[in-house]
Amino acid sequence: MKKPKPDPLTYSELRCAAVDLLSRRDHSRLELQRKLRPKAASAEDLDNLLNELAERRWQSDERFAESFVNSRVHRGHGPLRMQHELRSKGVGAAEIHSAMEENEADWYAQAIAVAEKKFGQSPDLSDQKQKARIYRFLAYRGFTGSQISHVLDHWHSVSQND
Repeated sequence: MKKPKPDPLTYSELRCAAVDLLSRRDHSRLELQRKLRPKAASAEDLDNLLNELAERRWQSDERFAESFVNSRVHRGHGPLRMQHELRSKGVGAAEIHSAMEENEADWYAQAIAVAEKKFGQSPDLSDQKQKARIYRFLAYRGFTGSQISHVLDHWHSVSQND
């Protein structure tokens, strides 16, 4: 037997649910909208609430993007993956650009660190399968072709100096 759908929340209950979500971590407007839509009595209530939260700066796509980028840099993700994930969460291009610029990550050094953590200090680059594996791994992590080439060049120069 199917469970009956719970009654929609009143505006104040919906607001409490939104504040509860925002107290745990920043959310993009689209994330909040997706999570709260099933609970809202009407689309108008939800829109009004989201506008109120943005006006009070309790919800901010700019702050969400900055927090998201910082978090993903520490996880070893590259810029392409972060930008894609932010777009899928409804963050605008201007906010994404601003968050990426503000972070000041050295993507080339980041790519080397991530690759060395996975493959060691100097993997065998004469093996084409290993080279392809490294390339795929870094591409999946969201690094650009030039950043990946930089990693391979770095390892090539390290192996020549040994």
